[in-house]
Amino acid sequence: MMKSITYKNRSVPVFYPPGQEAAVRLLPDKLKEYELDFDFRRRWKRIASVEMSRDVAIFQYNDGTKLYLEVG
Repeated sequence: MMKSITYKNRSVPVFYPPGQEAAVRLLPDKLKEYELDFDFRRRWKRIASVEMSRDVAIFQYNDGTKLYLEVG
C-alpha cells in the first residue's frame, strides 16, 4: 500500500505492507522529534521514498543509500 507524508513542505511516498497502518500513523510524530535536527532536515531534501517494515522506517535516498529509523 502507499501513502504520502509531508514534512517541511516536502512530500514523499510511504510504502507499507497491509497491517502496518499503526506504524505509518506514528511516523509523523517521530519526524516531529527531528524538527530541530538540522542535519536530518538537510538529509530530508534528498529522500526519494520511505518504506515501512514493522516498527522501522527505511528512508531511501536518491543515490540508493538508506537510513533506518525506529518509529515504535
